[in-house]
Amino acid sequence: MTEAAFRAGGALPARSEALALMHEYTASESLRAHMLSVEAAMRGYATRFGEDVDKWGLAGLMHDFDYERFPNAAHSATSEHPAEGVRLLRARGYPEDVLQAILGHATYCAVPRESQMAKTLFAVDELTGLITATALVRPSRSILDLDARSVRKKMKDKGFARGVSREDVLQGAAELGVELDEHIQFVIDAMRPSASSLGLGGMAAAG
Repeated sequence: MTEAAFRAGGALPARSEALALMHEYTASESLRAHMLSVEAAMRGYATRFGEDVDKWGLAGLMHDFDYERFPNAAHSATSEHPAEGVRLLRARGYPEDVLQAILGHATYCAVPRESQMAKTLFAVDELTGLITATALVRPSRSILDLDARSVRKKMKDKGFARGVSREDVLQGAAELGVELDEHIQFVIDAMRPSASSLGLGGMAAAG
């Protein structure tokens, strides 16, 4: 039986296996940290919604694993990121709902975000970047003393973290049906236990 056929029966890839694949394709520490941040947020929301924590975490961990090799400046819906990564993951037997969520997080793919998993992945993706950027400009350089109010303040500054789409953050919260401040605080809280591995543990942790 092939790996893909075996997994069609419902088996998820082990996180260690997925993490190794992510590291194989991604050398950038900041991009790795981003995927770990999204994984933490996805696992947090899966717990809140009573969903499969490991499956949701897998979607977060792997959503950008192909980005470094296939950056897709042209925003093609069928080649490079995330389409190329999804083809690779499908060949490895990753669940189809995970793949659809990964495709759905890139708006240019025009894949409807129909599942709660897909809506959540889109809702936390850009937000984790804004939270990380906000934490890193604080005197503490830590997420441990960060709150939603500080993130909202930075969000209003269009010159700050220009690569973060404010529109996606707002649209993501709306699609998920959560109030923005509550959403921001929830994601901060979900990321906090992983602060050290995300590089957000602060000056003391760095020392």
